[in-house]
Amino acid sequence: MSELWVFGYGSLMWRPGFPFDVQCPARLGGLHRALCVYSILHRGTLEKPGLVLGLDHGGECHGVAFRIAPGSENQTISYLRDREQVTDVYVEAYRGVELADWSGQTVTALTYLADTSHPQYAGVLDLEAQERIVRDCHGQAGANIDYVLNTVEHLEALGVHDPLLSTLATRLRGRDEQRGN
Repeated sequence: MSELWVFGYGSLMWRPGFPFDVQCPARLGGLHRALCVYSILHRGTLEKPGLVLGLDHGGECHGVAFRIAPGSENQTISYLRDREQVTDVYVEAYRGVELADWSGQTVTALTYLADTSHPQYAGVLDLEAQERIVRDCHGQAGANIDYVLNTVEHLEALGVHDPLLSTLATRLRGRDEQRGN
């Protein structure tokens, strides 16, 4: 197998779970990061679905590209399918991503797009609906609020400002501070 790259735009940025030998900020054109997928396992339940990120049509997305350690390609693909495709809400795809390093190189990376025809596709939700869902949901991987706040923290560490997620994070933090948490 030739060189394998993986593009992370959510929890893969801060918890990849696979061996890699290069990690680099990267940009993917034509798709944007959005809380557009109902989570019925990792960050919510069937009875109370949470919200997780997906790549949706339009715009661009800044995230992290990982070059998979040689010899770990098949193991990594299998791991990602087990992690991301539990309910088949994502479409596995290879897309060109531009590395944000000195090279400016474009590599083909494996990534996961939101399947807009899947019942778990949430579409565009207003900020109030997102806040209500994220604040109140919890799944096997933990609290939905932690997922959003960790993602924003890692985006900020990369120097990426995602206005919608940042606004949501500010609201989530602000209400917790008001309650004395």
